[in-house]
Amino acid sequence: MSDRIIVALDQPNLAEALACARKLAGHAGWVKVGMTLFYREGPAVVAAMRDLGFEVFVDLKLHDIPHQVEGAARSLGALGAGMLTVHASGGAAMIEAAVRGAREGAAAAGVHPPAVIAVTVLTSMDADALASVGVTDTPADQAAGLAALAKTAGADGVVCSPQEAADLRALLGPTALIVTPGVRPAGADAGDQARIATPAAALAAGASHLVIGRPITDAPDPVAAFEAIAGAL
Repeated sequence: MSDRIIVALDQPNLAEALACARKLAGHAGWVKVGMTLFYREGPAVVAAMRDLGFEVFVDLKLHDIPHQVEGAARSLGALGAGMLTVHASGGAAMIEAAVRGAREGAAAAGVHPPAVIAVTVLTSMDADALASVGVTDTPADQAAGLAALAKTAGADGVVCSPQEAADLRALLGPTALIVTPGVRPAGADAGDQARIATPAAALAAGASHLVIGRPITDAPDPVAAFEAIAGAL
């Protein structure tokens, strides 16, 4: 079960991220590198995490015209990332371009291609937040529609909140990756997340991977926090 937990490294620089990652090496199988860390440190952070033995989920949520996204995905694919994200709302042509670019980049570098995962509705958004940007569907309906689009466009799976995981598992089938942020152990602070669940509940709903950051990385003993969460699954 520990390989189904992706530890979100949201530290502001490589030195702090490495300090945390070194503690978790040999315990966690996956780490997530997001915008804050990647934009500060660049591709070197992915290489550093791979050198420690981690699979790396590069979560940059690509969203641009297909040509730009294809080029970005090609660069990320060449880094040996295990997963990368695009916004499903970018449309089918953009998702197809990301898949194509990721595979081409990986092939050129001689590494395994990353899974391309489409972000449906951010876990920080609720119905009111969606309405404020002109989306009248509920988060669940919006996520389902975007997930269906992503599947048709060749994405390997989706990012959704735990609350949509069961419906999207039924929609996408047993082999799709369903990555769920917004996962918090019972009693943990929800932070900036609006649609959350416990790790066990998220897995029971159909998630393939859980993204968990601050409950592990901000703990006095990150390894103990990780093992406690993994042991309860």
